Amino acid sequence: MIRSLVKAGVAAGAITATYALFLRKWSLTWGATPEEIGRELPGDELLPPPCLISTRAVTIGATTDAVWPWLVQMGSGRAGAYTYDWIENLLGLNMHSADKILPEYQDLKVGDKLPLGDKGPVMCAEIVEPGRALVFRSGDGTWVWAFILLAQGKTTRLISRNRISTPDAAPSAKLLNLLIVEPGSLIMERKMLLGIRDRAERTTPEGTGVQSPAPAADAIRPLAPELPH
Repeated sequence: MIRSLVKAGVAAGAITATYALFLRKWSLTWGATPEEIGRELPGDELLPPPCLISTRAVTIGATTDAVWPWLVQMGSGRAGAYTYDWIENLLGLNMHSADKILPEYQDLKVGDKLPLGDKGPVMCAEIVEPGRALVFRSGDGTWVWAFILLAQGKTTRLISRNRISTPDAAPSAKLLNLLIVEPGSLIMERKMLLGIRDRAERTTPEGTGVQSPAPAADAIRPLAPELPH
């Protein structure tokens, strides 16, 4: 019994060390360039200093004006989050990802509150700058989620930055976040970013000359395998 516990402890320690040393940085910065990771972005000032920062990004073959409508309509009971709805709905988040622009959700304003499901946190829109920045903060002030659009000619860099502070979390909760929540957030957010990209590119008018490049920043590591819808 004791020997089995020791082996389990060693295995858990090895998994933790492997992730922390070799995979964590990639997990928290998928698709982002070093400059994007290090730069100050709108919303950073809303939670200084956080316990955790993730900065992930994707290149979209469409202008910022074509990407913005997909961002501003996101949310529970709205246009969803363009990720794995079946996973989010197991958590009761009421996500149903739309495949078209929904005019009724295009008037988001600073101060508007968006609940994440019936029991999830309520996110408040703190910064709404069309075509540039959309930033939410949780009601308890421990989570800031920013979406930043950077124009590059007829293409757009979409950056998603999460800032999370949980100073009172128990050691067991911190370990769970490290090994389960962080990798899980990569799987979900990667799907979301690619979902926004695909929708924006699909609705870009033909003949604009917009293409979807594959810059080194988006291909620095093998991508996680797709999960079933």
